[in-house]
Amino acid sequence: YSRRESLEKMAEQPDANVVLTLDTEDRIIAYAVLANPDPQERWTDLGPGLIMEIKAIEVSRAWRSAGIASQMTKLMLDHPRIEAMIVYLVGYSWTWDLKGTHKSPAAYRQMLINIFKPFGFKPYETNEPNVCLKPENILMARIGSNISQNIKDRFKWLRFDLNLWNWSVG
Repeated sequence: YSRRESLEKMAEQPDANVVLTLDTEDRIIAYAVLANPDPQERWTDLGPGLIMEIKAIEVSRAWRSAGIASQMTKLMLDHPRIEAMIVYLVGYSWTWDLKGTHKSPAAYRQMLINIFKPFGFKPYETNEPNVCLKPENILMARIGSNISQNIKDRFKWLRFDLNLWNWSVG
């Protein structure tokens, strides 16, 4: 797939929200994708329709520092059921453009926190193996205002791969 074909395929998914930023010549200079987690990810165990992932947010180097990432995040989260969902993202330092940003992994991590914090995201601890590989990696989530305490508790346990609500005792 080309990047364009991948974005089109993502946009076809139910509930997905793909945001594009175009320049004056209609070239894609940035994109963001909110979609359901991949079926093999632990997060799907929370239950259908309860959790979505920010799969990507990319801004071309020439356009960084223009506030595009924040604007795209705002549009991406303009989902009709956002308050009834948990939205998460995982940040892996090996995917970051450290060279292009001239940032250390710790500074890049803080930049991500600064982008997403105004939208209600906060860092969460997890034992997810890829997040745990490096200290700068991060799991962030935004818990919608209509999420029940039961679902919040399930998300807490799921972060540590403990699917307690499916355990049977006896």
